[in-house]
Amino acid sequence: MAGSATHRLYLSAAVVAGIIAIALAAPLLPLADPVKMDVPARLALPSSAHWLGQDEYGRDVLSRVIWGARVSLAVAFLSAMFAGVIGTTLGLLGGYARGLVELLTVRSTEAIVSFPPILLALLVVTLMGPGAVTLVVALTILYAPGYTRVAFAATLATRGLDYVTAQEALGARPARILTRTILPNVAPPLLVQFSLTVAAAMVLESGLSFLGLGVVPPAPSWGLMIRGARSTMEQAPWLLLWPCLALTGTILAFNLLCDSLRDVLDPRGSVSEIPWLKRAAARIFPSVGPAPAPSSLLSVEALTIEIDSPTGPVRPVRDLSLTLAPGETLALVGESGSGKTLSGLALLGLLPASMRIVKGRVLFVDRAGRPHDLAQLPEADMRRLRGDEIAMVFQDPGSSLNPVHRIGDQVAEAIRVHRDVTGKEAAASATKLLGDVGLPDPRQRARAYPHELSGGQRQRSMIASAVANGPRLLIADEPTTALDVTIQAQILDLLAKLKTKGDMGLVFITHNLAVVAEVADRVCVMYAGEIVEEGPVAEVFAEPRHPYTAALMASAPEGDRAELTAIPGSVPPPHALPAGCTFAPRCTRAVDSCHSIKPAFVEAGPGRASRCLRWREVA
Repeated sequence: MAGSATHRLYLSAAVVAGIIAIALAAPLLPLADPVKMDVPARLALPSSAHWLGQDEYGRDVLSRVIWGARVSLAVAFLSAMFAGVIGTTLGLLGGYARGLVELLTVRSTEAIVSFPPILLALLVVTLMGPGAVTLVVALTILYAPGYTRVAFAATLATRGLDYVTAQEALGARPARILTRTILPNVAPPLLVQFSLTVAAAMVLESGLSFLGLGVVPPAPSWGLMIRGARSTMEQAPWLLLWPCLALTGTILAFNLLCDSLRDVLDPRGSVSEIPWLKRAAARIFPSVGPAPAPSSLLSVEALTIEIDSPTGPVRPVRDLSLTLAPGETLALVGESGSGKTLSGLALLGLLPASMRIVKGRVLFVDRAGRPHDLAQLPEADMRRLRGDEIAMVFQDPGSSLNPVHRIGDQVAEAIRVHRDVTGKEAAASATKLLGDVGLPDPRQRARAYPHELSGGQRQRSMIASAVANGPRLLIADEPTTALDVTIQAQILDLLAKLKTKGDMGLVFITHNLAVVAEVADRVCVMYAGEIVEEGPVAEVFAEPRHPYTAALMASAPEGDRAELTAIPGSVPPPHALPAGCTFAPRCTRAVDSCHSIKPAFVEAGPGRASRCLRWREVA
């Protein structure tokens, strides 16, 4: 599908560029004078001297078609651009500011829409007189409201999103928010509006010229040519054909070009097959282009999980966004019930049947550099990635390992599912992997059943199975739970060594802050289904910028401290979330606004983000 869009774009761009190039080169081409008359040769048939024949005054038809393109394109382009600038500005201002500004910008332009287009154009031409300049003014007034309505509707849809709220919370000026945040997201429908405006302007220019109210004769214009051919339609019908073909073909080419550009520049589309256009779009519209950055291994955007309940849909995970670079370890931290495990399962497409992803994208870049949206990937394609490119170490190896199969057979099975190897080769690889993860006497352990191994040995076996195919992404869900401190340290050391062997990214899910401090590069703190703080581990632990992070750290044992500070209350269930900040009922720093205003996830310093209205006071 992306390939066909690319072909359409190149084809339409080539046609439009050709039309414009021929029109611009008209003075340089060996064409006859477009206004020179040869009355004795009027209505002459096409010949070697006049390829398209001569019109009712003996003028060269080909020359008038090409010179007429200059006039028609100039009027259409100028009026579409002027209308676009004026209308888009009014729509952005009205949609963003609302209130009185909306009344003065958007609602006032609706009075123009109430007039029939041709009558409004006739009014302007009557007041200013015929001519190309008058046409540009008339068409600009006529088509500006269309841009205003499109920009207004798109701005309203974008205005309340979190990334706009975050910009406002950071103190960005309205002009910057409009031009750098909102405009790039409303650009695709405006491109379509531009194509429609160019086409409509060309038609209306031709119509007014046909009525004698547009381009002044003898200047060439497609509308004037159609008007002149109408009177001689019975004697020379071909004279009507050429300007109509030029007009129709140009309109169709512009519509196809703008539709293709819309598909390419839409943030929800893909420009992976057009690298130069992707780079140009990124410079012009910073938020337009493919979502995953070239350095990103995993990019989760606004992931929301929903489950049906007797009282209605419940969302245990909401607007989860995070990124992971190759070779990086990202920790997901929070109390039980915060949504950490569900988030990990969603990344692998392993959610229970009662749950579903209702919003967001999970963009993963495979070994070949191809991006995949794991949230939309068919199960067959997901199975090819799961266990090969992406793997998971589950919390309880006792329930994850099949008790009736030997350890070596289970590791070998993970290899044979994704690799074309014999059973003997897979068994040898499994034994080697068991040795690599630190199991003593790997040959004997490969022949053992899960119940014959200790908890730490079972966890090592699970890790061996997960990394058997060299995944790019490993998700470890509480891999050290129920293990003693010594074994925990060994498992963590093992994961660190495995990660350094390649560019594997690691998502480490835990509630143990001491583990996070030891293994992670960055940390995302989750509470009640949302990420409430994100940043480098050392900075977050040294200077937390969310009360929940500070409370978690105060409740963790540290040094010789005799007393721990417990967090009052409990995590609210997803079907009974409080209004405003979800942590406000348990927060000692909460004020009245915390209980009524939903905080946005805003930048709280370089590489830092917090979902707190008072993060500055917390810091």
